[in-house]
Amino acid sequence: MKIINKRVLAKVGKLRIVELEIVSFIANKVKPGQFIVVMVNEKGERIPLTVTKKDLKRKRITVIFQEVGFTTKLLGNLKKGETLYALLGPLGNPTEIRHFGRVILIGGGVGTVEMYPIAEALKKEGNHITTLIGAKTKELLVLKEEFRKISDKITFVTQDGSYGKKGMVTTILENLLKKNYYDFAYTVGPVPMMKKVAYITKKFSLRTVASLTTLMVDATGMCGVCRVSVGNKTKFSCIEGPEFDAHLINWEELENKLKMYRKKEKYICKLHKLC
Repeated sequence: MKIINKRVLAKVGKLRIVELEIVSFIANKVKPGQFIVVMVNEKGERIPLTVTKKDLKRKRITVIFQEVGFTTKLLGNLKKGETLYALLGPLGNPTEIRHFGRVILIGGGVGTVEMYPIAEALKKEGNHITTLIGAKTKELLVLKEEFRKISDKITFVTQDGSYGKKGMVTTILENLLKKNYYDFAYTVGPVPMMKKVAYITKKFSLRTVASLTTLMVDATGMCGVCRVSVGNKTKFSCIEGPEFDAHLINWEELENKLKMYRKKEKYICKLHKLC
């Protein structure tokens, strides 16, 4: 679990997106859609991360994350040559990868890194890939060239207009659905964005899957933090997900649950002088 390489992919003010290449035998087992859980030190919390890339020959995995809370900031402070306290995985259920036909992928913010291995696998199955990637500003767009190589059509959207089209990725999505037919949609990113994606695609009867890795602690189904209502049934996103039918998720409930932890996260971050 040694860190072989470290890169800061983006930096806007205090916000950073960091890439770590880690030695791990998980490289041989992890599949698109699954995730790992890492602990930075013995007293640290467990956080879920997606394996963005893997090197089977050298037994290495690559994770990309945004420093948004206490543990991700601790993780971002690790240096090349240091070792993680613990790494568990692969966890969760893999994405259904097959030939759907015309596929549209909608990613927002750092969520796009979770989407990359899925996009790559869907492309290998011969799907026609349309990719929509949104971010607040140019500097926060990552993996641009990687997505270009595997996408038949790609659109970048920034809220400030610094790169690609100006506006919201969901606006571009709705315009595309009015003019084109798709067989399958996949979305990952901020919850408000995914909620809007689900609302739009439902109007067009387009099957849509959303990835929910935001609410996890234990990641083995014991703590219950990741509970989410899907089709009026309680699901555990760590063991029954992390992917669900976007049209059946209770997005309002999920948004309210996320708000519960923001004050505590800011407090512990300031306590340890990481914010």
